[in-house]
Amino acid sequence: MSKKKNIAAPTPAPTGKIYDFCGKKKMILAIAIAVILALVVGVAVRGVDLAIEFKGGTMLTYSYTGDLDMNAAAAKAQEIVGVNVSARQGEDLESDGYQLTLSFSSEEGLNADRQFELTSALTEMFPDNNLELFDSNDVSPSSGREFLLKCFLAMVVAAVLIIIYIAVRFSKIGGWSAGICSIFALCHDLVAALAASIIFGFEFNANIVAVILTILGYSINNTIVIYDRIRENRQLYPKADLNELINMGCSQSLRRSVRTSITTIGTMVIVAIVVFVSGYNSLLSFAVPLIFGLVSGTYSSLFVAPVTWSWWKNKSAKKKAKND
Repeated sequence: MSKKKNIAAPTPAPTGKIYDFCGKKKMILAIAIAVILALVVGVAVRGVDLAIEFKGGTMLTYSYTGDLDMNAAAAKAQEIVGVNVSARQGEDLESDGYQLTLSFSSEEGLNADRQFELTSALTEMFPDNNLELFDSNDVSPSSGREFLLKCFLAMVVAAVLIIIYIAVRFSKIGGWSAGICSIFALCHDLVAALAASIIFGFEFNANIVAVILTILGYSINNTIVIYDRIRENRQLYPKADLNELINMGCSQSLRRSVRTSITTIGTMVIVAIVVFVSGYNSLLSFAVPLIFGLVSGTYSSLFVAPVTWSWWKNKSAKKKAKND
């Protein structure tokens, strides 16, 4: 009686159209250079406007009722304190009134006499608005620099942990190089968001820090999803080379990434439009850079991280073959 031979099941063919992502290295390099140039030009032309929480200064918050000319209040404050004054308005959640916040840079803060002079001048300028001083805060330059340093250190620690996590999780497909390339893609996204912030004239404040943290989480999540698909394809197609695996993984993840991004970015576009129309311009410094960062995050997860990783691994393989 003859024994039946175990016949291995055939490897399934890839479904859907496979795009040549790895063949776009020149395009990816050109876009990366353009993003960096945009940041450099923005810094050269507009400069970096640090908020007072980073460079030190004074914030005065007034409560008022009715309609008040924010620009006129800022101009009057500038006459008294002698430096540029930025102003923003918002609703007072504790009452039916509104709040006006005046902020400006100062080395020694605003003493009681100058503060009384400013408050009196604004009260005389807007006699029908029941203007009253609600809060006053001085931020020293040393505290601002310390806060900025802590933010930078937090991002460095997060980058190191991301590299370690990806190196361990994707060790069978070259984890360390994949982790470093994912950080390179994150830097690309952060440069895009910062360039947008500077070009649109937003100051570097707590909103930009929130944008950076949001982009870090969003972009790395997309990249890990694509890496996971590449790892699955390695098991399904053991004879395929790395470029083929990356092209398959990115092509299979393309629709999911685009749909998710359209939903998220579309929501932020609506938020930006509503904020702009409503006049709450302080939130634009969060919404607009985040939109550019999310667009860049979608692009970099599909192109920058995996294709840079492919270039790295192929170059290492050629160097090793040459040495052997």
